[in-house]
Amino acid sequence: MTADVPDRTTALRATDRLGDESPFALGLLLRRAHWRAAAVMGEALRPLGIELRHFAVLIVLVNHGPTVQRDLATATGTDKAGIMRVVDDLERKGLAVRKNVPGDRRARAVEITPQGLELFDAAHVAAEPLAEILVAELAPGEPEKLADLLTRFAYPADGEA
Repeated sequence: MTADVPDRTTALRATDRLGDESPFALGLLLRRAHWRAAAVMGEALRPLGIELRHFAVLIVLVNHGPTVQRDLATATGTDKAGIMRVVDDLERKGLAVRKNVPGDRRARAVEITPQGLELFDAAHVAAEPLAEILVAELAPGEPEKLADLLTRFAYPADGEA
């Protein structure tokens, strides 16, 4: 059985090269941009003793307050085992605590600690100069335009993801 492939002698193939015009090009560029941004922001977090996966959980806790691990996993795109390891790390570092959920003996909510909030704020201060380096190649006004475009792309008006 063969797939329905348009009869082209020059089929557009995803290459991950500059100027790629395949239907995968935008996704590949976003992936490469994510890798670059993650590496730069990881540098900001390293001296604070955490990684992006830890910071992602802290963001959810700051935004939503105490959150059950299942919802943390969903919010961060992490599997159940992975989120448990991250929360274990955060607890060991004194940045978050697990607490019982009233009315549900099996569920545990994760809550950020005052030390976690301090580190969260310190991470933003540490990231500031690196964020500027990240967009240094862009012209004045382009970082804001890029942020606007990515926001509309990531959060479509009709609510689709």
